[in-house]
Amino acid sequence: MLTREELTRYSRQIMIEGFGEEGQARLKEAKVVVAGAGGLGSPIALYLAAAGIGTIRVIDKDKVELSNLNRQILHWDENIGQRKTSSAGDKLRRINKDVKIEAIAESIADNNVSQLTDGFDLIVDAMDNLPTRLLLNKTAVGKNIPFFHGAVSGFEGRAMTVIPRQTACLKCLYPGDIPAQKTPVIGVTPAIIGCIQATEVIKYITGIGHLLTNRLLFYNGLEMVFDEIEVKRNPNCQHCGTD
Repeated sequence: MLTREELTRYSRQIMIEGFGEEGQARLKEAKVVVAGAGGLGSPIALYLAAAGIGTIRVIDKDKVELSNLNRQILHWDENIGQRKTSSAGDKLRRINKDVKIEAIAESIADNNVSQLTDGFDLIVDAMDNLPTRLLLNKTAVGKNIPFFHGAVSGFEGRAMTVIPRQTACLKCLYPGDIPAQKTPVIGVTPAIIGCIQATEVIKYITGIGHLLTNRLLFYNGLEMVFDEIEVKRNPNCQHCGTD
């Protein structure tokens, strides 16, 4: 049930064809995990909060550093040295007081990933390394909840949406191991990819539009082009395979 204040706050998106009050009510009831409070996590969490997602759990173990501030827009100079979850949680609550923000300062690992995502409807990948992304992908497939992947490097980024047991998953795309590494990035790139991920989350919850499934979207900011490749589900995939 939407309050009068909520009907006013979200009136412009409620006007969208196929969205309506029912779609807004679905957003209000949704519980979303945003794994990471950095370059991708900042725009993802910001726009999900602004859209009226009912509960957002932000997970990140790191503290804010000066070198984060070119891209991690939820963190400001006065937050240097603070936990990213504390900094992000404070800003998100001020953006939308009606959204429940759960800020958890933990590292995502095999021994806690299930607990960290229990009871949530979706997982959004805002990490900076493939091993943790694949761990989240495996968890989402095991729990049968959607997983929204995004990654950036320099002026380039990519995104894909995974619906377990229906579409290709991230492990289908990356069957081998790739070591974690530090990558260059300019802030506008995670802003674009993060907004694409947030868009996919909103579309999935409200049930409108076509999702970025079985497709890997590529963004090249230097050439200002978008491209995509088809990703086929691997029947022998270690995470989602059926054989």
